[in-house]
Amino acid sequence: MTLASDLLGRAETFRRFGETHEAVVTAEDVTPGTPLTDTGESSARTQSQRFGDRLARQVAERRSQLVLGLDPDPARLWPRAVESAPGDGEPPSSRAARAVALHCTMAIEAAGEHCAAVKPQVACFERLGAPGWSALAETVRRAREHGLLVIADAKRGDIDVTAAAYAQAYFGETPTPFGTVPSLGADAMTVNPLLGADSLGPLVSAARGAGGGLFVLTRTSNPGAADVQELTLAGGGSVSERIAVIVAELGAPSVGDRVLADIGAVVGATAPERLERLRELMPHAPFLLPGVGAQGGQVEELSPAFAPGPAGGLISASRGIVFAHERLGGDPARAARDEAARLRELAWDLAR
Repeated sequence: MTLASDLLGRAETFRRFGETHEAVVTAEDVTPGTPLTDTGESSARTQSQRFGDRLARQVAERRSQLVLGLDPDPARLWPRAVESAPGDGEPPSSRAARAVALHCTMAIEAAGEHCAAVKPQVACFERLGAPGWSALAETVRRAREHGLLVIADAKRGDIDVTAAAYAQAYFGETPTPFGTVPSLGADAMTVNPLLGADSLGPLVSAARGAGGGLFVLTRTSNPGAADVQELTLAGGGSVSERIAVIVAELGAPSVGDRVLADIGAVVGATAPERLERLRELMPHAPFLLPGVGAQGGQVEELSPAFAPGPAGGLISASRGIVFAHERLGGDPARAARDEAARLRELAWDLAR
């Protein structure tokens, strides 16, 4: 039985999702009071299991650098997910979140075998309120069942106290008078460095302690990235190059046996002309490369990212895979699988 059909077969159980704001699970999955997001993954990792080594091993074992981006728009889900989300009379947020969880599960089931990781865009879940966070937790759980790493695309960054709270939410646990509350259990997350290196400190510590990693926004894929990131600094070099230096310094203590650090960089595939210089500044940082597909980035132009080895670059594609059927026609799942297979082969050939 497939994961998607398993979910569909539990439609009546899903009705509880909107009533309790718990994760999309059956009664057999948990007992009352059990933390629903605690997969056991975080506690199983140790500091000696460095994220760079884990990432390199994952890429090698799956022969893939592809990251499946999950940016679910409740108004643009696969038809089967919408049709299979029961719950007449429930709040729209609950039904929409259930449909989102189904949509993401179906996408993972279709394309996951060709990927090394998934990258859920946290904002796309958060906008649905508490049910949306539960849908995110369910998506993480399903990704883990497929053996995929989870990169939470959250772009967090703030002063130390707030950064520590973000760290607890994604990597650690939160102590309370009533017991500890587990985190989402991400393997890595995207972070914003514009408050300075000290704002990243709590996130670095939490990620490293859980065997996880960070991807620091360095040179992003959006058209306006150059407005700030390519400004020239008084001391020379650009803003993105200064961020690259910070990334290299933060990651230096963590470089493992497989040459990669646990602090990586988000470098847009839409700016391939910047890759060589940024790789020079960050020789050990894994690059997360968004922008392939719908934003116009081309896999064939990304070879400098792979200088440290096949896991040096992670190619993220979301709409290009999930909505491949709109371009190619046919069944959404089959089109997503075919497009993921195509991108995987392109990237693997480039990195060898």
